[in-house]
Amino acid sequence: MQELLVAWNAIKFGGAMVYPLLVLGVIAIAIIIDRAVLYARCLRLPSELADLVETFGFSWEELEKRLKGLGPRNAYGRFLQVIADNRNQPAWWVESRASDEAGRTEKTLARGLWVLETVVTAAPLLGLLGTITGMMQSFNVIGASTLVAPTQVTAGVAQALIATALGLLIAVLALFAFNLFSRMQSQALDTMERLGSRLVDHIRLDQENGEAAPLPRPALAAR
Repeated sequence: MQELLVAWNAIKFGGAMVYPLLVLGVIAIAIIIDRAVLYARCLRLPSELADLVETFGFSWEELEKRLKGLGPRNAYGRFLQVIADNRNQPAWWVESRASDEAGRTEKTLARGLWVLETVVTAAPLLGLLGTITGMMQSFNVIGASTLVAPTQVTAGVAQALIATALGLLIAVLALFAFNLFSRMQSQALDTMERLGSRLVDHIRLDQENGEAAPLPRPALAAR
């Protein structure tokens, strides 16, 4: 507890720019925790399911069984379920529905990442602003009188260094998190595209072999 109090007093010594930097840090941490929980919950792909989709001539009933085990919040499960539900439709229709679901998944995964990107840019700038104000304080002390108090000069320099260090620390944290989540999102979408292509190929093969369920015929207009 004493160490936290000392750290807080040192941070407060960084001047007015410390407070907006701390706000950015809290926002960045909140976004990181939220995205980490979402990604861990939505991007879980069992190897058994991936191997089943990659298998030639797999059973749709077995696929349905494994998809139900993923739950409604799983992004892979929702994506593959859309294809499975429309497997009796033409292939172009299935691809269109799968593309729509992939787009919704991408929006869900990307939500909030723009905030991290903004923090990456804004935090160093605020730290630089704190540096400028701290150095201006030191220069004012030097220029105000012929008798210079060393402690007043070093106070301005310390304020400048603390603001700069805090801004860079927050920016680095947000940058690593943004790159990690962007990479995970890109890999998830690539995996969905690959597995979706396998299912669409299976649908085409079923339709060529006449194994797909017949499409409902439109009712004849009354004469």
